[in-house]
Amino acid sequence: MSALPGRQRQLLPIRDANGPAHIDVIVEGAGAPLVLLPSSLRDSEDFDELAELLAAAGFRVLRPQPRGMGRSSPPPDGMTLETLADDVASVITELSAAPSIVVGHAYGHWVARLTDQRHPQLVRGVVVLGAAAREFPPGMAEALAIASDPSRDEQERLSALRTCMFAPGNDPRTWLEGWHPQWRTAYRQASQHPPREQWYRKGHAPLLDLQGSCDPWRPASTRRELADALGTKVTVQEIANASHALVPEQPLAVAAAIAAWAGNLSQTAQQ
Repeated sequence: MSALPGRQRQLLPIRDANGPAHIDVIVEGAGAPLVLLPSSLRDSEDFDELAELLAAAGFRVLRPQPRGMGRSSPPPDGMTLETLADDVASVITELSAAPSIVVGHAYGHWVARLTDQRHPQLVRGVVVLGAAAREFPPGMAEALAIASDPSRDEQERLSALRTCMFAPGNDPRTWLEGWHPQWRTAYRQASQHPPREQWYRKGHAPLLDLQGSCDPWRPASTRRELADALGTKVTVQEIANASHALVPEQPLAVAAAIAAWAGNLSQTAQQ
């Protein structure tokens, strides 16, 4: 898809415990602010089509590049999910985009949820895309490690992508590229802090749990895990013919679901 005329990139200065840093942000559209956070070891350019669709639907779409990706500063020593959530909060604040809907894909959904918990005044809604079950099903992490390793044989990687990321009939070749495996250790360690049991059952804003109907990371028995943990603030919705990758598989359906849910949020707030 061609870029919208309003698409631009900004390099925002921020501060963290390690001193000055920068976050690279892609911005497009106008309207209610919405932040997109990518999945593990991938960057925000995965969202090109989805961002354009959401901008066309009337959102101001912000795409912070994760640490070490694009022009963003490298992961700092001791990086945690809280570090990444604070980066998102800094972007929202610097761009006067509060309160935002924060959308996190796979790994990004942990960052989205921590942003909501640490900075509730900046977040009016959370959307989780392809959130894995609280306990990963056997074989998924191993398949992801193969899929995200450019040094592995292409056919082996495609097989792994079909196993853990793409539904039958959906072409996984687009995800042979776009990985940042040099940051694997930093992001894996960050995912352990804070421990999940400290934050999993907490949340402030309403949440849309958007799931691929064929996602092996989310077996049928776990489909309502988040709803059971957080109660009535959670809406669960499935996207047909999609797996864990979800966004490149069904961008039109994902954009429509987010826009409709956000519209309901706005109507509720006005009542």
